[in-house]
Amino acid sequence: MPHSENDEQVGVPFPPDMHDARHLWLKAGLLFVWVLVTFGAVWFVRDLTWIIGQWQFGYWMVAQGAVLMFIAIICVYCAAMNHFERQDQAAESSAASSHE
Repeated sequence: MPHSENDEQVGVPFPPDMHDARHLWLKAGLLFVWVLVTFGAVWFVRDLTWIIGQWQFGYWMVAQGAVLMFIAIICVYCAAMNHFERQDQAAESSAASSHE
């Protein structure tokens, strides 16, 4: 049975451009921020003594802030990947137009 271009490819590795330096540095940086926020806030929670509402800032950061920061990290990742894809498409279109 012949395969068409629309068939889903199972077990095919990511294309090499998905592992270039831009993507790896972005992932490493965002993971580093995640570790700092998640474990740094928990480690230093007793030192965060500002009051927000009825709770100390440390309680708020551990209970809510880490989750909000994780959502922010996801938004930054999506925006950066969109930017990278647009750069790649622009480079491909300029390369294709120069070859014609």
